[in-house]
Amino acid sequence: MADVTAQARIEAPAEKVWDHLTDFDSYGQWNATHTAFPHPLRAGATYEENMKLMGFPAEVSWTVEELEPGRLLAVQGKGPMGVHLAMRYQLTPDDGATTVRIDGTFTGAAVSLMAAKLKDSASTALEESLRKLAGLVT
Repeated sequence: MADVTAQARIEAPAEKVWDHLTDFDSYGQWNATHTAFPHPLRAGATYEENMKLMGFPAEVSWTVEELEPGRLLAVQGKGPMGVHLAMRYQLTPDDGATTVRIDGTFTGAAVSLMAAKLKDSASTALEESLRKLAGLVT
């Protein structure tokens, strides 16, 4: 298993951050690994997504597990080689700004072979994504 977390304080209200976090047309402008979200976004929605894992293209089948507009988005996915992914995006208003936390978990037999490299690659991508998201909303 490989767990990753990134967190940043973004100098924008949670509503503005949420609007960019779930804007399907511009999602690829800030997220370093993903290319799209389903439309409409709702709990139980499923979608296929092309993304990059450790620089390699991968197709992931996602399901939206939890959705609290403006606060929380949690998705579960199945990727190549039996890899299972879970991503959780949590927004916390903070005196006119927003703390954004992204938690990711990767499990499966293939993960044990590359856990350290996957963790480094995913952590770097999450941190880059938060920097880009902050640039879009501030």
